[in-house]
Amino acid sequence: MELDPLLLSRLQFAFVVSFHAIFPVFTIGLASYIAVLHGLFYKTENPAWDRLALFWTRVFAVVFGMGVVSGIVMSFQFGTNWSNFSQASANFLGPVLSYEVITAFFLEAAFLGVLLFGRGKVPQGVHLFAAIMVATGTFISSFWILSANSWMQTPAGVELIDGSFRITAWGEAIFNPSFWYRFMHMGLASFLTGGFVVAGVSAWYLLLRRDVEANRKALSMCLWLLLVLTPTQALVGDFHGLNTLEHQPTKVAAMEGNWETRSHVPLLLFAIPDQEAQTNRFEIGIPSLASVILKHSPSGVVPGISEAPPEEQPPVAIVFWSFRIMVAIGFLMIGVAIAGLWLRRGGRVYEHRGFLQVLRWMTITPFIAVLAGWIVTEVGRAPWLVYGMMTHAEGLTPSLTGGMALFTLIGYVLVYSVVFWAGVYYLTRVVRNGMLPEEERDTVTGEVERAKRPFSAAHTTFEQDAAPTWRK
Repeated sequence: MELDPLLLSRLQFAFVVSFHAIFPVFTIGLASYIAVLHGLFYKTENPAWDRLALFWTRVFAVVFGMGVVSGIVMSFQFGTNWSNFSQASANFLGPVLSYEVITAFFLEAAFLGVLLFGRGKVPQGVHLFAAIMVATGTFISSFWILSANSWMQTPAGVELIDGSFRITAWGEAIFNPSFWYRFMHMGLASFLTGGFVVAGVSAWYLLLRRDVEANRKALSMCLWLLLVLTPTQALVGDFHGLNTLEHQPTKVAAMEGNWETRSHVPLLLFAIPDQEAQTNRFEIGIPSLASVILKHSPSGVVPGISEAPPEEQPPVAIVFWSFRIMVAIGFLMIGVAIAGLWLRRGGRVYEHRGFLQVLRWMTITPFIAVLAGWIVTEVGRAPWLVYGMMTHAEGLTPSLTGGMALFTLIGYVLVYSVVFWAGVYYLTRVVRNGMLPEEERDTVTGEVERAKRPFSAAHTTFEQDAAPTWRK
């Protein structure tokens, strides 16, 4: 059987992007949380905030490193597997990706060193400023990356001339029609991911009765954040869906499993899409609700998948079920946030073992939701690499063979498996060790009290060589 280089290249890029995406979506939210913790400690001098900031900075360092390692390789694939696309889009993607490095990556790298190793060696205000700059850098980075991806989804400000995209308006290209919706949606997803991870770890520590004061504070902060952001994300997602309906109607039709253009479209809770027959099997849905959501009227006409020729239709079943996984997790998050508000009465939220266990298991759900949403976005665009202008087949490297693509795919899977195992191993150690014992913390007055016992890797900290005082 002949290997298909196009299919293998798409699988390879999907694997690398999916692996990488889970790290920045966590670090963006976590960096902002760390900056807030540093700000609270700077203002109140409550050592609980300091312990939380130190612990989550250690987690951030490991995840950030995994994100950098997995992210660098993505750009290589543009040259190895998608050289036609790279050459055609160089006028836009080249500068945009360079701006990301210059304005964001350098900013993060410079101040990350101060954040990780400057504790006790620079004034406390400078350390706080470094935390803020790292958080700012993560958002600037996401700005440029999402601008580039959104341009591929809703291209604007360019013309395709002789196989090359020529810029006609930089502002329209950067701030393309779907950019702000995607940027807000991903930003909120980052905060939700960070919030649920911090809440889950804090809940686990409370179950173990470890550093109760600090983890109560962390859990309370996260639950308030989640109570606000979970319904906000649903609202932003609705606006994003309406924007997608305007610019990528076939993708929305696949998300809804709607094959024919019609009114009174039901919201399908369950169905088995049959792409060959252009219909669904075993439909279970709520009558007219999809028309109400998308057109704000039961009689609203929703485009069908069959409006596009078969060769321009995405894999409907993948898009259909990925969308439902994402939405189901979103509603579950809202329910957990509301349950947290209900249990606040009498402080039960910190003692209810069932709820704390739920929070532990919720730690993984935002990552699943992000991956499901990413699949909807990217698979739903197929067969277009730049929507309506360049297909995947047109962007593929002409000299690429199936064997070459399979070899690199296997190589990425093996290497990334090692990276993932190593990252999870060190993250597990950091979380199991928890916050520093009392004798190893910097006191509010600034004296460093070290444990008088042999060095142990279990108590390795970023500030082992820290100066003996905090200085404002």
